[in-house]
Amino acid sequence: MSAVAHSAAPTRVPAPAPLPAGIQLTARHPLQETLLPSSALAFLADLHRRFEPRRQARLAARRERQAFFDAGGLPDFRADTAAIRAGDWRVAPIPDALLDRRVEITGPTDPKMVINALNSGASCYMADFEDSTSPTWANLLTGQHALREAVAGVIEHIGPAQGDSPGKRYVLRPFAEQAVLLVRPRGWHLDEKHVRVNDAPLSASLFDLGLFAWHNAAMLAADDRGPYFYLPKLQSMEEAQLWNDVLEHIETELGLPVGQMKVTVLIETLPAAFEMDEILHALRGRIAGLNCGRWDYVFSYIKTFRAHRDKVLPERGQVTMAQPFLRAYSELLIQTCHRRGAHAMGGMAAQIPVAGDPAANAEAMARVQADKLREVTAGHDGTWVAHPALIPLARAIFDERMPGRHQHGVRREEVLVVRDDLIKPCLGTITRAGFENNVEVCVRYLAAWLDGNGCVPIHHLMEDAATAEIARTQLWQWLHADGLHLADGSEVDFALFERALLNLPARLGDRTALPGGSRINEAIGMLDRLTHADTLEEFLTLPAYSRLD
Repeated sequence: MSAVAHSAAPTRVPAPAPLPAGIQLTARHPLQETLLPSSALAFLADLHRRFEPRRQARLAARRERQAFFDAGGLPDFRADTAAIRAGDWRVAPIPDALLDRRVEITGPTDPKMVINALNSGASCYMADFEDSTSPTWANLLTGQHALREAVAGVIEHIGPAQGDSPGKRYVLRPFAEQAVLLVRPRGWHLDEKHVRVNDAPLSASLFDLGLFAWHNAAMLAADDRGPYFYLPKLQSMEEAQLWNDVLEHIETELGLPVGQMKVTVLIETLPAAFEMDEILHALRGRIAGLNCGRWDYVFSYIKTFRAHRDKVLPERGQVTMAQPFLRAYSELLIQTCHRRGAHAMGGMAAQIPVAGDPAANAEAMARVQADKLREVTAGHDGTWVAHPALIPLARAIFDERMPGRHQHGVRREEVLVVRDDLIKPCLGTITRAGFENNVEVCVRYLAAWLDGNGCVPIHHLMEDAATAEIARTQLWQWLHADGLHLADGSEVDFALFERALLNLPARLGDRTALPGGSRINEAIGMLDRLTHADTLEEFLTLPAYSRLD
């Protein structure tokens, strides 16, 4: 997967056009005049004024629920929605373009990535404004512009020149050969600080999805391609209902039939795992499926149980989908989706090809193959990959065992998942190498993110915000729990953590070769402060966002 492209500093920025009343832009970029005319800004401002109070109410509900968990409470299936879970209902029919989603590639929205992903041979491409994008103003506008040109079929990218040879030219294949485009906006918890309405920041979710829809919805609808979206980090049916109402309003404003815009929801928070039926029901007129967002799900498990000493997980490498609590989550998702006529999408394997080391590459590919075989055998209707080279491997596995376009007939009626199946932690250890790797991943990813790169290969794994969050929250929980020890008997304490931070620069060596190498010291300082804090920061990207341009 390519890194997010860094836009060159503009030499001349056009004078800004007058803005609609109540709207303020706090940054400048050459693409603003094209992407944010007054009519688009007025559209976004209307979304803010209509839906911001409800967004804030949902975020307050999240805080109240977390306080309940911190006081010893446990998540459970809701009594007030038992009739929805027991009811005999199905979601609306899935459009033809989304019936076969056996291999999806995900990645950021820089022009080269957009072209390569759409040309990759994958069934679908999830263009990601969320966990694999560092939301600098330049990245966001470059990404929106790239997607607008891709939808119009006119995007191209010229790579850097090689000596006397011109740079490589990247263009799209014919429309029929392209992957189906889905767009993932940022989650409800994030603001877009560069756009303010009535002196308050616009929701990042509404900015990403609303601006993409304003520019592209009519053309995509005319091509029977949606628009289609992935919705991240939902925690409840009420949050899903808020999305449904936003999308219905956008459809009305843009002259689309209600239900034209289809969504897939990532089940990547522990509370959402207890409301999968309810989330499908809230979005039943437009939802195409649920996805096992495994890495954010593990992160959410740690965060939900941050105050529960009996729910501490072992190091990340031991928390695999074979662990009972993760297997129960996956099987419940398949059962729930297929009962309702929706896709049950598998998740991401973080491994990427290992160049120059055949043995290490063979081991990595074996892990990917085992993961995809597990998914298709369990009944998933498709899977994710992070690198184009993995598409043939994943496709061959699904082609062999999924001859139809999906596996809705695999009902998994034998699955019986109760509350304790979803919250029981797995056994394992914390090795010194695992502890130090968490420190390294956090620092290296955060440094790259601060430098504008949200998708970073580290030790042959593709790290994004979700995987870095696992490392960060594990460190916080391990260090704030009493009596934990490494596998070698050493105490897990802040002296161990400080030594790991102090030793990291020497361990990294030449920083100039690392993404964000110039910001390593800044990242070390941030991780130090976040880990020593008495309260676990909800998301790493919240305090880091203030440091972005």
